[in-house]
Amino acid sequence: MSKQTGRRRHLAGLSAWDRCAVMGVVNVTPDSFSDGGRYFDTTAAIKHGLGLVAEGADLVDVGGESTRPGATRVDEDEELRRVVPVVRGLASEGVTVSVDTMRASVAEQALVAGAALVNDVSGGLADPRMIPVVADAGAPFVVMHWRGLLAGGNVKGSYDDVVAEVVAELRARVEAVLEGGVAPDRIVVDPGLGFSKDAEHDLVLLAHLDRLLTLGHPLLVAASRKRFLGRVLAGPEAAPPPARERDAATAAVSALAAHAGAWAVRVHEVRATADAVRVARAVEGARSAERTRPTEGTR
Repeated sequence: MSKQTGRRRHLAGLSAWDRCAVMGVVNVTPDSFSDGGRYFDTTAAIKHGLGLVAEGADLVDVGGESTRPGATRVDEDEELRRVVPVVRGLASEGVTVSVDTMRASVAEQALVAGAALVNDVSGGLADPRMIPVVADAGAPFVVMHWRGLLAGGNVKGSYDDVVAEVVAELRARVEAVLEGGVAPDRIVVDPGLGFSKDAEHDLVLLAHLDRLLTLGHPLLVAASRKRFLGRVLAGPEAAPPPARERDAATAAVSALAAHAGAWAVRVHEVRATADAVRVARAVEGARSAERTRPTEGTR
């Protein structure tokens, strides 16, 4: 087993994959930065989720509230109306479903409907009931680095050392989640690319995923179609390409994250990333085989 594979931790309560898992995104919203409105209808959203699985997704992340900068929060009833039927429909088809929400009530009802994982971009900070709900359900929980809602733009995006500060703030949040009763083997950490971070911050974090792995929990990397990729592709002068033209760049990040030891990558377009993580695993396997092969003259 390679060094990278050896550091890829299993998450209790979910299947164990021998490679970086692929989390496909289903946005049941009219205003997502990437694909807002395309899967707003319940039937269309379920069909899309099943399509992502057919293309290679290991689990599907269902969200009913956009977290793009400047987005307005939807009310609780509307988020429930959007999310729960889609979770139920996908889970009934045997799909491993993650619910992307900052509301405890949505997480609670989604778990009852068949969700297996709660993905909260606030790490439990937006709703004080979230941690007790997750702990009582015994569900795996994604703790993302978060410095507040992005209404009006990027908030608190100043760092002296973005890697050290993100690691320290995530460690403190994980400790709070543990104190709230969530089991340590059911916690995932996420550096929160694009949340209170500019393109340089995101790239530096990607260059130091090994530091995030020192937190001792599975790592989720969610870079798909984000602004920093648009900035990289455009260069210093041109306008960034639209979100849907950043999928090749997303797959490149997925390969890098898989090689670094990420537990999963969260993406909108699955097929290219599914291929990328499998190639990364094959390279890891070849390296491992080479290291264990007897040298000439030995038996």
